[in-house]
Amino acid sequence: MPYSELIEQRIDTMVREWENVEKKRMFGGICYLLNGNMCFGIYRDYLIVRCGPDAAGEKLKEKHVRPMDITGKPMKGWLMVEEGGWKREEDMSCWLLLGKKFALTLPSK
Repeated sequence: MPYSELIEQRIDTMVREWENVEKKRMFGGICYLLNGNMCFGIYRDYLIVRCGPDAAGEKLKEKHVRPMDITGKPMKGWLMVEEGGWKREEDMSCWLLLGKKFALTLPSK
């Protein structure tokens, strides 16, 4: 199943002004990297967000959020967000900023 180009268009618009962002095809979808570190992306119809284990534990309590698991083994510190969790622009922005915040804690590659 291809990834959602609708999500890609929304993300592209929202991160247009960010520095050091690039896109790469990964996981059968698209991942966005900040300073060379993955921060969020798209898998099928899900927004995927890298936020670290602590933030992921808190965010998993929210509606429309589940662990990122595309292989049968959940990825620690990553989340999959259904459309209901990112449909509003404010919600999408919060998720992208969460991924950005985590990526900025990592050394540049």
